[in-house]
Amino acid sequence: MKNLIELKEVCKSYYLENWTEIPVLKWVDLSIKENEFVALMWESWSGKSTLLNILGCLHPLTSGIYKLEWEDISELKDDEALSYIRNIKIGFIFQQFYLFPRLSALENVTLPAIYAEKSSKERKEKWLELLNKVWLSEKTDSKPGEMSGWQQQRVAIARALINSPDIILADEPTWNLDSVNTEWIIKLLLELKASGKTIIMVTHAHDVAKNADRVIFLKDWKVMSENYKLD
Repeated sequence: MKNLIELKEVCKSYYLENWTEIPVLKWVDLSIKENEFVALMWESWSGKSTLLNILGCLHPLTSGIYKLEWEDISELKDDEALSYIRNIKIGFIFQQFYLFPRLSALENVTLPAIYAEKSSKERKEKWLELLNKVWLSEKTDSKPGEMSGWQQQRVAIARALINSPDIILADEPTWNLDSVNTEWIIKLLLELKASGKTIIMVTHAHDVAKNADRVIFLKDWKVMSENYKLD
């Protein structure tokens, strides 16, 4: 399989008002293949969320090279092009869900498809499929405040899949969930991999990470191992 994602000497820093540099990532070299399920594990403050945000084109890198689908997008500044990548090529599953509180489950799920200018017929067919897939067809009209945490997570997963992206970025997708719902999410991620998706998941849990093809370990703002062995 070819590399879908390649990072070369990627650095990311933030700066205080007095221009004091706060390094978050240093000289990161990383490659991820098509249809690979990768788990990112880390020591505290190792930059794992920043790395995920760079991979998802949410944060620009300070220096280095980022190739996605063999194209260098390191210095891509075109907002429309970046928006296309985020909305069509990548599906995001966030730890905090980020659902719009005034929108129903259905409206939250279909929002990315509206931005992608998909027809109402396409949107309806897809959301019916997805809400059934995540066992929430009876919650179509419910707002986030009317749903439990695990139900909100399933809505967020359906939203991540609405545009059929090739890459799924999942930031602690099983965080604060019980064992039953954790098992369900892992099963779904494995099904997505089996369907040809590339999965990149941040997790601190060894029993979750062991389901991945490969574990990448970050320490001191760097990738210390691209094939980390779990105890």
